[in-house]
This record gives sequence, structure tokens and C-alpha cells, in this order.
Amino acid sequence: MADRKCVGCGKLKNKDDLIKITKQNPDGSIIINHSNKIFGRSVYLCYNNSCIEAALKKNKLAKALKAPVPEDLKGKLINEF
Repeated sequence: MADRKCVGCGKLKNKDDLIKITKQNPDGSIIINHSNKIFGRSVYLCYNNSCIEAALKKNKLAKALKAPVPEDLKGKLINEF
């Protein structure tokens, strides 16, 4: 069972249906983790703008990752998905 919760809407979904964002160990940089081979603290988002915007607007991503989310990553999330 590989269900994960979307930070934006709170729904449980299969992790293959979600965007994985990871704060890498040990340097702490935050990336969109396409490969699932990068380890660190991770959060998941649905592939829709309302979840992405909700997670960014309420600062849910930063709280879950325990680190500030870089502006370029916010732009990439909004534009790519």
C-alpha cells in the first residue's frame, strides 16, 4: 500500500498520482523529486493547480518540510503542473 496524503487537499492517493517534493539530506535543498531515489523529508501534492495554490498560499509546504520553499520552486510548481 503506497498511499500518501496531498498537502493541499488532504486526500489520500496512490503516491504515483502525486508530485513528490523533497528536502534533500544533508544539504537541505528543496527539489521536485521525479525519481524517488532522493532521500529526505518529503511531501506530496496532487497534479492540479488548486492543491498547489492552497499548499503555497497557506504555507503548508514550508511547514511540512520544516524549511522555506524557494521562489523558483514555487514558480516551477505553478507553471509545470
